[in-house]
Amino acid sequence: MKYGRLALSALLCCALVPVAACVAVAADPLPAQAAPAPSLAKKPALNLRSKTLARGQSVSLKVAGAAGKKVRWSSSNKRVVTVSATGRVRARSVGRCTIRAKVGKRTLTCKVSVRNATGSIAKGKRRDTAFSLVASAENSTTDYRSTYGYIEDIGDGRGYTCGIIGFTSATGDLLDVVQRYGALKPANNPLKKYVGALKAVNGTDSHQGLGAGFEKAWKRACRDKEMVQAQNAVLEEQYLKPVIRAANEDGLSPLGQFVYYDALVVHGPGSDGDSFHGMRAAAKRKAKTPAQGGSEATYLKTFLKQRERVMLKEEAHSDLSRLRVQRQLIAAGNWKLARPLAWTMYGDRFTLQ
Repeated sequence: MKYGRLALSALLCCALVPVAACVAVAADPLPAQAAPAPSLAKKPALNLRSKTLARGQSVSLKVAGAAGKKVRWSSSNKRVVTVSATGRVRARSVGRCTIRAKVGKRTLTCKVSVRNATGSIAKGKRRDTAFSLVASAENSTTDYRSTYGYIEDIGDGRGYTCGIIGFTSATGDLLDVVQRYGALKPANNPLKKYVGALKAVNGTDSHQGLGAGFEKAWKRACRDKEMVQAQNAVLEEQYLKPVIRAANEDGLSPLGQFVYYDALVVHGPGSDGDSFHGMRAAAKRKAKTPAQGGSEATYLKTFLKQRERVMLKEEAHSDLSRLRVQRQLIAAGNWKLARPLAWTMYGDRFTLQ
């Protein structure tokens, strides 16, 4: 076999190297390649998935796991909430919207609800004020805490009117109160035997199975703390909380919340033209709510005009004192329902300090 000059030189060198050295060189392994580390990168995620803000408040949204990636922010309704290029969210008006953060092909969302920033009649002094105004119309007193035991048929076609806001036997909320009371006090319950009769007269103005015995039992039951709890629970669930939700959706102040509350107490929650939700829908067809960019004064006047039409259908409500008081509060611009207050209801003068 023929070798070139270079090959021959290489062979001669190998021949001069000790065998052990040759073996050691041959056995020396190549440097090991490090196994790729498992990826620890997390998928992008927002620090908040939902948030409730008051008008004028702001909050910062941040995307974790988006280092070095561009985030594009957007709002589904800029009239309700705006968002900056850095994720700073600002509440503009009452309503709901979705903030979107787009990272590459991935879109992250945060649901934002904006409530009225000026307060609520759900608690504190404003609650006391709203309840006192209603009590002045329902029971001729501002001491609403003394009205739990009230019971009377006022001749409005709703049978018995009872308790703190006038629960009635014809509309079913009085039955709800009695059943809630029964759940809280199953023993020694003076109203237990009238549950069947209340179910039977629901939807009518009948006193069948009720009468003087029921009236006496009602007043006795209202000395129990469980009855006070029952009335408060039904009031909250069926009247106050729905009103606050509706008023916040429409961007109303505490005064607007009270206007809604009084209407719901008197006319009930139905969607027909003579009930609260029907009147609200009719008013919104004629005037923009604050949440829609309208004037609160204009909208509430429109709502009260709808309510006036309904009230004049019933002789029991032909005196429009309730509406006059509310219109006076609107004219005064008392949006926070602030005290002191003075008003006349059905010829009686009332004040709150």
